[in-house]
Amino acid sequence: MSFIPAWPLMATFTLASFLLAVTPGPDMTLFMSRTMAGGPRYGIAALLGATTGMFCHAMLAAFGLSALIAASVPAFTFIKVVGSVYLLWLAVGAIRHGSALSIKREGGVPSLRATYLTGIGINLTNPKVVLFYVTFLPQFVDPHSPQASHTILFLALFFLVLGTIVNATLVMVAGRFLKLLRDNPRAMRRFDYGFAALMSGFALKLLTAQGR
Repeated sequence: MSFIPAWPLMATFTLASFLLAVTPGPDMTLFMSRTMAGGPRYGIAALLGATTGMFCHAMLAAFGLSALIAASVPAFTFIKVVGSVYLLWLAVGAIRHGSALSIKREGGVPSLRATYLTGIGINLTNPKVVLFYVTFLPQFVDPHSPQASHTILFLALFFLVLGTIVNATLVMVAGRFLKLLRDNPRAMRRFDYGFAALMSGFALKLLTAQGR
């Protein structure tokens, strides 16, 4: 299928998506907190809610970027440059602050419906999710390709599915995963540096490519 990127680029996108999925943040904190409080089904409910919110953002970003390509390739290229800066910002944040996962024991367990809605709300009201999709996806798309819009949609859905699978797995092994994080702070710092190096590599590659 012509809209799927070549395998080297797809492999790079898959690796980056996986690292982003396993990087602790607000979503993972919610998944783990609800799992520890009520069991795996509550973690999955939170994950499904977050996935619903991410799907809305993914569709808006995909169709918005597709429209931008149709309107102006230079404008799309500008978004790619902004995206490079954003990736560098992620890299610096990983070094400065490290992986953040703060799990608090909750006094009561909300209903599954409330947990699901909380997952939706965390994503729909988070402007960083929009910023991520708008700046990350274009890094892997050639705006001159006749299949560019289809590629963006494919990558958006691929990222969503991969992230859901990864986080569902972490929910099912939440106890072991949290113990691993707590018992291996040095390993987590190595992960932070590896993540920062990957994001920096993407950013610098794109910034230098724009200058040619």
